Amino acid sequence: MSGIDVVLLGLALAVDAFVVSFSYGLILKRNRWRNAVSLGAATGLGQFVMPVAGWYGTNLVHGYIESIDHWIAFILLGIIGGKMLIDGIKAEDDEETGEFKLDLKELFLLAIATSIDALSVGFTTAGYGLVMAVVCSLIVAVVTFVICETGLCLGKTLGTKLSGKADVLGGVILIGIGIVSWGRGM
Repeated sequence: MSGIDVVLLGLALAVDAFVVSFSYGLILKRNRWRNAVSLGAATGLGQFVMPVAGWYGTNLVHGYIESIDHWIAFILLGIIGGKMLIDGIKAEDDEETGEFKLDLKELFLLAIATSIDALSVGFTTAGYGLVMAVVCSLIVAVVTFVICETGLCLGKTLGTKLSGKADVLGGVILIGIGIVSWGRGM
């Protein structure tokens, strides 16, 4: 794979992370750099770890993970999106104005949910040496980080225009991604 191929692969893998970041950007009340960096770093780290893990465990888990990856993404994104949707509806009823903050558990689940497809990239790089596999994974991680930051900024811009409905829209988007991911595996 050339450098351009790896960047394009990173862009393709980062689409779901972009949409997740966009969804979270919708509900940010203020531009909090901690949320932005945390989400970008978590999803980027997931996009780095999964291909390396796939490279390492090619012969051990390929058939098993490939047959259930859509279920994992569906369940994780459904849980996170459902929580966001419920919180959005509850906030509208309670007229809550608290600041949104990503916690470590949510970041971990999002990193797994958005990078489970990157595991298969490790299977395709199994013929590479460790250094080349790590370099490819690093490039994908950096591309993901940049894409996530872009998604957060765009979501924040649109979220200020949507006001109180942004939480609900973000939750619906995450649940939709989970359903599409599940549908691809069927």
